[in-house]
Amino acid sequence: MPLYQKISVDSNSVILIWKIAESFNNLFRAVVLKDNSLARLEGMKSESHQKGFLAVRMLLQEAGYTDFDLYYDEFGKPHLKDNKNISISHSYDFSVVMLSDKNIGIDLELRRDLIKKIARKFAAEAFVYECENNSAEFISKLTVVWGIKEAVFKVRNEVGISFKDHIFTKPFEINHSKTTALLDFIDTKQEFMVHFAEIENYTLVWLWEMNS
Repeated sequence: MPLYQKISVDSNSVILIWKIAESFNNLFRAVVLKDNSLARLEGMKSESHQKGFLAVRMLLQEAGYTDFDLYYDEFGKPHLKDNKNISISHSYDFSVVMLSDKNIGIDLELRRDLIKKIARKFAAEAFVYECENNSAEFISKLTVVWGIKEAVFKVRNEVGISFKDHIFTKPFEINHSKTTALLDFIDTKQEFMVHFAEIENYTLVWLWEMNS
């Protein structure tokens, strides 16, 4: 299918969302891949991951780029050759790309009951306790927090960062659709402006460094 949604964050930042309805073959025929991307694609065991990978390349084409404009550094962080900042996420039926002049991170997660079982591994006890006492928003809030921590890590993917011990979120309400986050790691204290939205059964989180 064509582009599912475009979110204009500001004059220099945009989010592109692709809902994956095509077959693998249709997606594969629609993009051109460099050799190392083709090798990476062939090494993926899951067709879902393969289709998500190809859908990201469809989004690049929507934005005027190709796979040849995209490269990854030694930490696995994506970059564009023209120095535009890019962040990428994929979850089951959707792939998303954010482009900006700011230092950005984006994450997309399917909302699932499973997150309740692992909540104490990434969220503060007080936050989990609060969510448990508001069951209607329990999964939604925890999914936002997980997405925030994933997105922050995509911005500052340094060895040793703990989701629970080093990335913190300011209390928020789901209907406010925004909050702030803090990375406090060794000699780094970086604040992030956070926005989030629900798209079908998924939670989308995007953020940027507040001094970028």
